[in-house]
Amino acid sequence: MKSLAILGSTGSIGVSTLDVVEAFPERFEVVALAAGKNLELLERQIRRFRPELACVADPADAAELASRVGEFCAVGHSTEGRVAVATHPNAQIVVSALVGAVGLEPTYAAVELGRDVALANKETLVVAGEQMTALAERTGSRLLPVDSEHNALHQCLVGEAPHTVRREALATGEFKGYPYPHLGQGHVAHGPVGGQGTLLPQEENQRNEQGARQQEDRRARDRMPLR
Repeated sequence: MKSLAILGSTGSIGVSTLDVVEAFPERFEVVALAAGKNLELLERQIRRFRPELACVADPADAAELASRVGEFCAVGHSTEGRVAVATHPNAQIVVSALVGAVGLEPTYAAVELGRDVALANKETLVVAGEQMTALAERTGSRLLPVDSEHNALHQCLVGEAPHTVRREALATGEFKGYPYPHLGQGHVAHGPVGGQGTLLPQEENQRNEQGARQQEDRRARDRMPLR
């Protein structure tokens, strides 16, 4: 039985996580939940999964929630409450799915304790990726990517020796309009699971660009009328 603390339980990732918990009650239980301002959904989640601790963003909302569920669940709020959820003593896995930089401090606190973190909060790595991955290496915490693309890479690499992976090829629309030759000037960066990734090397880009030109030339020849 794995015990979960979920940061962002009323968002799409949090709701999906609770769907998994509900489907496999013999494998997972919920010990703590943190949400923003959606009290109605959070109340339903508390009544269904019976966590020991819940947290909301606003003190007034916390008082209102406590009046509804306080007899069987402690209620916190703000940063202190989110950190309490992330560091709940019975939580083995922390699902970090809060939106924005508010997820940084509770996620860091969970990693500091060596907890495994299922990470869907990309801002945490954007703001403090180097510090977060270095801390995870020291404490033995595993940063497990939740988003589909990141998780696909993780599944390809998990259990593999780094020297056996020659290349990771990524497709994205984020660089639309970016000068193609400049993509080869990317630098090596540590990823969310402590591995390394890099953009394709410049010579590979040059070969790809040459191949694209050759393909376009062939298409142009195919369109030429026969004489």
